[in-house]
Amino acid sequence: MAKLYYYYGAMGSSKTANALMTRFNYEEAGQKALLCKPKLDTRDGAAVVRSRIGLCETCVFLEDLITYTEDQIRQYQCIVVDEVQFATKEQVDFLSDIVDSMDVPVVCYGLRADFQNRLFPGSERLIAVADCIKELKMVCWCGKKATCNARYNENGIVREGAQVMLGSNDRYKALCRKHFKLGMLGPDFS
Repeated sequence: MAKLYYYYGAMGSSKTANALMTRFNYEEAGQKALLCKPKLDTRDGAAVVRSRIGLCETCVFLEDLITYTEDQIRQYQCIVVDEVQFATKEQVDFLSDIVDSMDVPVVCYGLRADFQNRLFPGSERLIAVADCIKELKMVCWCGKKATCNARYNENGIVREGAQVMLGSNDRYKALCRKHFKLGMLGPDFS
């Protein structure tokens, strides 16, 4: 029986690397896995999924996957979705339909919450409907588990602004809840 999986974690918790490894493992076993992401994620260019450790693969957009016929989707033994936090509720429901109606597993990776600790729409829906939910761990500079995605600039932690601002280590840092609340980015930040 196929399942809808949701793996979430703070920035830097190897979500994308895990997504790419999941796809690779299916392909290594002689099965086809389709890698996709929402169009909103343009950090690494169009139709590309790239991890911080250098793994990189081409992908299709989630918006295009939704236009696939059932026969096209059934050609795959797994659908792997990166940056799923940017998905809409309707897109997540479509992913659950793939699992329920077509018996194709869907494995999703993404952030749970934004820089204000508010759930992303895609993450919120996955928390409600996914069959399996698992956290990928990241460590704060203090050694505690990092659960918060702090957005920062030259003045320190940013507390207001648009929910989506694409960036990586240049704009975001994973922190434990305590250091997020205190606005402490670490000993190397002034």
